Amino acid sequence: MIDRPSPNFGPRRDGLRPSIVVLHYTAMSSAEAAIQRLCDPEAQVSAHYVVCRSGAITRLVAEDQRAWHAGEGEWRGQQDINSRSVGIELDNTGDHPFPEPQMAALEGLLQRIMERWDIAPENVIGHSDMAPGRKSDPGPRFDWTRLARQGLAAQAGYEEGPGAPDCTLFRRIARDAGFTADVDHETLLAAVRLRFRPHATGPLAPEDFTPLGHAALWT
Repeated sequence: MIDRPSPNFGPRRDGLRPSIVVLHYTAMSSAEAAIQRLCDPEAQVSAHYVVCRSGAITRLVAEDQRAWHAGEGEWRGQQDINSRSVGIELDNTGDHPFPEPQMAALEGLLQRIMERWDIAPENVIGHSDMAPGRKSDPGPRFDWTRLARQGLAAQAGYEEGPGAPDCTLFRRIARDAGFTADVDHETLLAAVRLRFRPHATGPLAPEDFTPLGHAALWT
């Protein structure tokens, strides 16, 4: 663990403590470039950690403090995600796979954070989950299935979706799964697909329901 303290933080509001982990990609040329920006007081952005492609971890903000990484958004009906979360930036431009050393380091870091703050796997999310349409990180190349297998993210469902997909039903089930941001149907569908079916296209399909729960929800 390397410490590079950022000045961009403050106290968590209203006595809140971390109950969510938000994963990002840096979308910059290198981890060092990202760290410099996250430590620049004029940028007014930060995160708690940056995980380099080599697996090196840099800590910028203490976990009990409020880093400025999430911005506007909502998860499970809760806003001010910065006060409720730990933010992890992954050194990635968004268009290439996340290398093994980086994923292994992230897994170890996630496990420790989740144990310290008693965070449920269902509350390990991407920036795109809480800010649909506004953010797309950690992007389509991120391996959520790998995290889920280790209990570090929500398990996706596997049962066949409804034969006649209905947008209103999809919205209700997606909200129950945590996607509560106030966005239109197309934006919500895109966010759910980015998380669970990143290469899917076209109109709402039975397969879009499958990862969000079980058949009893739509039968």
